[in-house]
Amino acid sequence: MALDLPGLTNLAPHLEDLTPRQIVAQLDKFVVGQNAAKRAVAIALRNRWRRQQLDPKMAEEVLPKNILMIGPTGVGKTEIARRLARLARAPFLKIEASKFTEVGYVGRDVESMIRDLVEIAVSMVKKEKREAVWTKAAERAEERLLHLLVPPLPAQPTDTGGEAPDPQATREKFRRKLRSGSLDKRNVEIEVEDTSLPSFEMFTPQGVEEVGINLKEMLPGFFGRRKKQSVTLAQAREILTQQEAEKLIDSQQVNRESRTRVEQGGIIFLDEIDKIAGSDHGHGPDVSREGVQRDLLPIVEGSTVATKYGPVKTDHILFMAAGAFHMSKPSDLIPELQGRFPIRVELEALTEEDFVRILTEPENALTKQYTALLATEGTAVEFTAGAVAEIARLAVEVNSRTENIGARRLATLLERLLDEVSFEAPDMKGVEVRIDADYVQQALTDIVEDLDLSRYIL
Repeated sequence: MALDLPGLTNLAPHLEDLTPRQIVAQLDKFVVGQNAAKRAVAIALRNRWRRQQLDPKMAEEVLPKNILMIGPTGVGKTEIARRLARLARAPFLKIEASKFTEVGYVGRDVESMIRDLVEIAVSMVKKEKREAVWTKAAERAEERLLHLLVPPLPAQPTDTGGEAPDPQATREKFRRKLRSGSLDKRNVEIEVEDTSLPSFEMFTPQGVEEVGINLKEMLPGFFGRRKKQSVTLAQAREILTQQEAEKLIDSQQVNRESRTRVEQGGIIFLDEIDKIAGSDHGHGPDVSREGVQRDLLPIVEGSTVATKYGPVKTDHILFMAAGAFHMSKPSDLIPELQGRFPIRVELEALTEEDFVRILTEPENALTKQYTALLATEGTAVEFTAGAVAEIARLAVEVNSRTENIGARRLATLLERLLDEVSFEAPDMKGVEVRIDADYVQQALTDIVEDLDLSRYIL
């Protein structure tokens, strides 16, 4: 018997169609190179589906194999994790490990990342539920609008001496007008929830955290206030449809499915984990760094975290950690935490050839983005192969002479390269701009060669 849990119905069929080879092929559309990292995360994701096919007793024993990605900044670590979560349609949270501090120090406690992940899952499930009931909610909203436009007639005397108006005919007449959009600019007055009340937060030893109880349910008279607002009929339709959709959604079911989705499919990307890998000095910031590691340990190995949506078990959440490890090494992490990241993948530094591919191959390549952006102004921009090669060469040169920020350098160079065109684009409608190697050299070479200037501009 396969593992059958509420909240996974939207995940399991989708994952079944994604073999490791197909996952890598999908990641190739957005991330250049780094095949070892792609293979590792593809296997981890496929193991999610395999676990769901097991007997529940065996499935409970199969824990995720957490991944530690080691590599310099700007080589694709975060992008791989983010794209993987989109493929899996799973709750995904990226957070810097350096934000956390040991209990007793000022800063965020590690459990807050589980609460944040649950919030993301709740938003995902609510969106799915809202889409499922949207048609019915729209019908209800239409009835409410008709009630505003054609209010019920007061009771009429039995003998009026004339022909009584037909309210149903009038209602249907307004329904047709409503659907045709001819009344969209008409103003109506509707009741909306008063959102001006401040949110409640609690000061804890770890910093400011949200109150983990639902105060709206405890104090309905205080939080359920409504106010009247005058809006156009088109706006009223959207607001009322949202209200009706919320009424049709079972909040308890949303909470249950969200918790299950986090527990069985959640992914947390712990960036900059090398920043909490301290050496054994036993004083100063190293004490807090090791404390953060010890606080992380129970979350990663499996514990129960209290959230305002109910308790969440972290045993089967997939943790992906990443760090450059310039000033430290993975062995500087406490042994217990090292053991919780059994899969280690080293990402390679990007070469000039990689930069050329990054600028042209991915679906979201920067050259394609800038071309599309400027096309909205009626300006046609074309990048020649020579221009792409020159940009890649300059990116490598600047990275080698200043701080190596990987592929992020390309965005800096392109922004500087297209500065004039982007500024003048509204006045260049119908103009074709051809960017070749000479154009790139003229725009960027002087800045690249001036080391002091490139440190501040590029």
